[in-house]
Amino acid sequence: MAPLPPLSDTDDRPPEIVLPALQTQPVLPAILNAKIERAAAYAKAARSSATRRVYDSDWAIFTAWCAAHDLSPLPASPDVVAVFASDQATAGLNPATISRRVAAIGHHHRSNGYPAPTAMPTAGRLAEVLAGIRAEHGGMKRQKRPADAAALRNMLAAIEGDGLRAVRDRAILAVGMAAALRRSEIVALDVAHVGIVPEGLRLTIARSKTDRDGHGAVIAIPEGSRIRPKALLLDWMSAAGHQEGPLFRRLSRLDALTPAAMSDRAIARLVQQHAAAAGYDPTQFAGHSLRAGFLTEGAAQGATIFKLQEVSRHKSVQVLSDYVRNAELFKDHAGDRFL
Repeated sequence: MAPLPPLSDTDDRPPEIVLPALQTQPVLPAILNAKIERAAAYAKAARSSATRRVYDSDWAIFTAWCAAHDLSPLPASPDVVAVFASDQATAGLNPATISRRVAAIGHHHRSNGYPAPTAMPTAGRLAEVLAGIRAEHGGMKRQKRPADAAALRNMLAAIEGDGLRAVRDRAILAVGMAAALRRSEIVALDVAHVGIVPEGLRLTIARSKTDRDGHGAVIAIPEGSRIRPKALLLDWMSAAGHQEGPLFRRLSRLDALTPAAMSDRAIARLVQQHAAAAGYDPTQFAGHSLRAGFLTEGAAQGATIFKLQEVSRHKSVQVLSDYVRNAELFKDHAGDRFL
């Protein structure tokens, strides 16, 4: 064995012995980090892209408010969130929007390893403020107008010409209403999701707001003789000529077909545009008007809650019972025999 080197005059520490390098396996923390990142991706996927976009917008509003008041947004105390909520109510925002923004604040806290302000032991005052806002500013929820059969036929009739955009928009309105689709479901449709059968269409909904596990559902759309959803969809598929990929595509300014799917916000604008062309107030309509239109018309025509649920895929019948109740307000009215 070679002799150890002599000690330095200025250093009385023992000499350093250098061991040969060892072959090591990946350390556990690195493995855990990879798994944590994968778990975070799954957690992110649990919320729809629309929800994430709204939450990000709400968080940006809160952080800007904190900056203006020289407060820390992360972590934020329950009292800070309570003052923010109060300011939002004073500015005229409705309780539902304020509650969503508080939920977005909690989401971003949890995502960064902090407890949500509403879950902190000192959150009692925040809960009281939110309850007070609901009591003071709450009221009947304002619903957008449903695009029922009459409204939809008028909107379709107002679309002029046979250009690619006109053909596409007719198909979107007809299929969106006939299958009671959410706007996110409309833009997620793929050419492969369309099944053409003698009775009409079999439309596969691969994933939806209430089907986060992706089990999928098949919706039957009758051929129809008034709105004619099957004929209008086949017109679009023939005109577009695409054999795969997104069913409803974005169009260029010159109405040229692009490979990209439409955005869900484009569906809302499309509905409002054609409602205005048909003579309606466009502010009363939204992307949800197509889905609500099917349920409203179906209930008015005597469809049972369970037949409506087959198409709408609601997990609970409570929402559907409201549509049926509204449709039957004057049916067998208690005052019919004496008013």
